[in-house]
Formats: sequence, C-alpha cells, structure tokens
Amino acid sequence: MKHLEEKTLSSKRIFQGRFLKVEQDQVQAPDGKIYHREYIIHPGAAMMIPMLPNGNVIMVHQYRHAVKQVMLEFPAGKRDKGEDSLVTAKRELIEETGYSANEWKFLTPIHPVIGYSNEQIDLYLAKDLSKTEQRLDHGEFLEVVEVAPKDLMLLIQQGKLTDVKTQIGAFWLDKILREEWN
Repeated sequence: MKHLEEKTLSSKRIFQGRFLKVEQDQVQAPDGKIYHREYIIHPGAAMMIPMLPNGNVIMVHQYRHAVKQVMLEFPAGKRDKGEDSLVTAKRELIEETGYSANEWKFLTPIHPVIGYSNEQIDLYLAKDLSKTEQRLDHGEFLEVVEVAPKDLMLLIQQGKLTDVKTQIGAFWLDKILREEWN
C-alpha cells in the first residue's frame, strides 16, 4: 500500500486552542503533485459502555455545541497528556456518571473522523458497577440515564442516536450480548 502514501514536505500549526490544534501540511501525492492537507491534532480519548447488573447501560445526555443539540452518548473523555486510556476511562466514568467499575474489558480503538483528525478513541466495556459521586468538570453539564440495549438499536435505526462513537459502542454491545446468549 506504500504506493498510496503521501510524502509530507512541510508542516505548520495554523491554530492552537485549549486542547485542539490544527495543522496544515504540504504533501506530495502519489501522482507527484503538491497538495495542502489540514487536520486536527487531538489528544485521544476513551469511551466506556457501563453495564448494570440488570443488563441496562448507563449513558449521558449532553449538549454538544458544534451540532447545537443535546446528544445521547456513552460516557467518554479526552486523555490527559501521557495518560493511559484505561486510566482515562476509569476517571471519566466516575466524573461523568458517578459510577466506578471493578471489571474492565478493552474492546477496540476507533478513529471517528479520519478525513480531518487524528483522534483515536479507545472503547471499553465496564461491568460490576458501584455508585459513587459524580465529579463533573467545571462547565460540564450532564444528565445520567439508564437505557436498555434494545432501545439503543431502535434509536440508531430511527436516526435519533447519531453520535458515531456511541453507535459503534452500541454495535459492540449488541455483539457481546448475542455471544452471551448463544
């Protein structure tokens, strides 16, 4: 697949925010021509599928300014510099939901927006939950909800659950539950 790769000729930062950065690279494509590529540098994140003993999952409603709507999502959060994604997952689960988990299973890494970001989200299944105290970050506003897995699939089919990381998590959850029943 080397014949498809682009060679980076130069790179410059064109924006630096609190945690996102935008880079602009000049590249030479396989056809020999020079092109510009802009992309977002993201620190990475972890997303959890917190499963209750009754089979339901813990999710959050959160307003997302970029799409100007409240979204239903699995809890997730960005990695701190040098932080292992499992550490991120454990911290964010407590912060966002007020639950901790004693059992963790790594599912997969995903790259949700490969056309314009290097973001990687590591997905985990979290079980054996215990209620603790929610510790939201300053300026973070969430509503914690309990959802049945079958309802997740219906919401996806109806186009009402559009967050890609949550959709992928729901498909993983569906796969896990089907394997447990067989």
